[in-house]
Amino acid sequence: MSTIQNCAHPATAGFQRLVASQQPPEDREDDADAWRGFMGSMDDAAIKRADGGSVWNLAAYGFLADAEAPDTVNPILWRQARLNRAHGLFQVTERIFQVRGFDLANITFIETDHGVMAFDALMVPETAAAALALYRKHRGDRPLHTVIYSHSHVDHFGGVTGLVSQEDVDAGRVQIIAPAGFMQSAVAENVMAGVAMARRAQFQFGNTLPIGPAAQVDSGLGKNVPRGRPGLLAPTREITQKHECMVIDGLEVEFQLTPETEAPAEMHLFIPSENALNLAENATHTLHNLCPLRGAKVRDSLAWSKYLNEALHRYGPRTEVILAQHHWPTWGRERAVRFLAEQRDMYRFLHDQTVRLMNHGCKPAEIAERLQWPDGLAERWHARGYYGTVSHNVKAIYQHYLSWYDAHPANLNKLPPVEGARKYVAYMGGAQALLGKAQADFERGEFRWVAEVMAHLVYAEPANQPARELAAAALEQLGFQAESATWRNAYLLGAQEYRVGPPPASGQAGAAMLAALPNELLFDLLAMRVVAGRAKDLRFDIGWHFQESHEHWVCSLSNGALSSIRLETAPVADLTVTTSRATLDALLAHQLQPAQALANGRLMLDGQVQLLPLFFGLLDRFSGNFAVVDAAEMPQ
Repeated sequence: MSTIQNCAHPATAGFQRLVASQQPPEDREDDADAWRGFMGSMDDAAIKRADGGSVWNLAAYGFLADAEAPDTVNPILWRQARLNRAHGLFQVTERIFQVRGFDLANITFIETDHGVMAFDALMVPETAAAALALYRKHRGDRPLHTVIYSHSHVDHFGGVTGLVSQEDVDAGRVQIIAPAGFMQSAVAENVMAGVAMARRAQFQFGNTLPIGPAAQVDSGLGKNVPRGRPGLLAPTREITQKHECMVIDGLEVEFQLTPETEAPAEMHLFIPSENALNLAENATHTLHNLCPLRGAKVRDSLAWSKYLNEALHRYGPRTEVILAQHHWPTWGRERAVRFLAEQRDMYRFLHDQTVRLMNHGCKPAEIAERLQWPDGLAERWHARGYYGTVSHNVKAIYQHYLSWYDAHPANLNKLPPVEGARKYVAYMGGAQALLGKAQADFERGEFRWVAEVMAHLVYAEPANQPARELAAAALEQLGFQAESATWRNAYLLGAQEYRVGPPPASGQAGAAMLAALPNELLFDLLAMRVVAGRAKDLRFDIGWHFQESHEHWVCSLSNGALSSIRLETAPVADLTVTTSRATLDALLAHQLQPAQALANGRLMLDGQVQLLPLFFGLLDRFSGNFAVVDAAEMPQ
């Protein structure tokens, strides 16, 4: 049996030629905008940790210097990947500067009368510190007095400790401004389902893939994700009104709240003196996700389009440049307003047409296969699906309104994957017959179908190497053809894991994220980690007294479920634990043992002391490298 590895199948090469012949006309505007205002950078944007390890380096993307796409990359994605090579400090207006290409996202520096503000903070401290150093190299050592988080995704706040310290904030030297609900949204998404999201994000961003023309080339929004540990400093002020104006060190700024759009907590920023509108991540040079491949709560496409429409009418007449926290700005009132109107139209069109077809009884896959952009959007480069796609956004809208269930009763209680796969293989005449038919379909270029049937065969017979290789080969060709960087990364990582298995374990949430959790969310996290099989016959109450906040909490375990509530006074409980949140965090992160904490007075127990180790023993741990293309092992 022959399959192709790291080479384009003739059917893929033909597909790429067809895409190239039908792509929008090239106007070179994006290329000019991506480099406009360039002031300088460092070689390959290479950033290292204190120990010398690499955090970020674009050297491996040198192959993108070639203008012509190889057959292993969709030509439209190749164009975006080349644009995302731009890195360095760029001047946007007299007061506004961006560092782009130092991380997945951008950081925007806005000069005020006596200092500078940072709009967003990148993903990790090392990249944020490098960006600030580059800005100061060209603009002087201006004091950074304000950090503004545009929204609650980690690539926009995780590097904050590379810009400022908690001591700066506590001393009042720095204020941190964020949209209403920021902390709840930031920590809930990154911690509660954090392990599963981190594993799935490997497929979205391809950060465990090699880099190259037959592997990872881009992430659609930017190149990749940096290697490092995000941090978080809590906001000192939240924007709570639909529109709020502030004067910060002599500079007037206007905020527009846009909740439940690209993030649960998000906002736009308008600077009247610069005629500059920053749309955070609600309007970038791509169709965005209504539900990312890593997983998240489905975003509201209708609200998204309405907030962009509001921005268009409120700020459009005063706007000379639109910028965002990914990609490059768009200059000129006419171009900027057109860009914003088209971005609005994208999310409105997807919403309205999906809901219309949904009400005709069409299933998600049927709508996704049918729906295409109208000509006015299809010819616009920024409407292409480098990151989100029409296909999976349609399915997200369907889920938003009608859930996962497509109303066909046969899909209400289907067999689990392995059991169903064994039946499929048997019905198809057994493994050898299935392989023979699938190989013939592969040679005809029917890669979607081959990937589907091989998934069944690998579930049924995980050690079947010819099946694994054919499954990998089909996914590989789908990856080569994908316009979306996230689809490409998912297909190619799936192929890699069919061949070599999952990566090493990535572990639990970082200590910085754990420490940022408010007590209520921490106890929700602990409840989610209770292994019901271990806890089913247990009943007890544990009271918690946190010394620094003087808060009283009680956790009640019964029927395998842990419920917690804050009380005004100390509860009557089987065990009372007096400690600090920092100590509890250290215990949960296994940085401190209970015996040590008891010995040094950081932990005091009153009551049935044996309940504490029993409680900790109920908590599950996650490896972070669960199987994706193979059947995952069901835990106890």
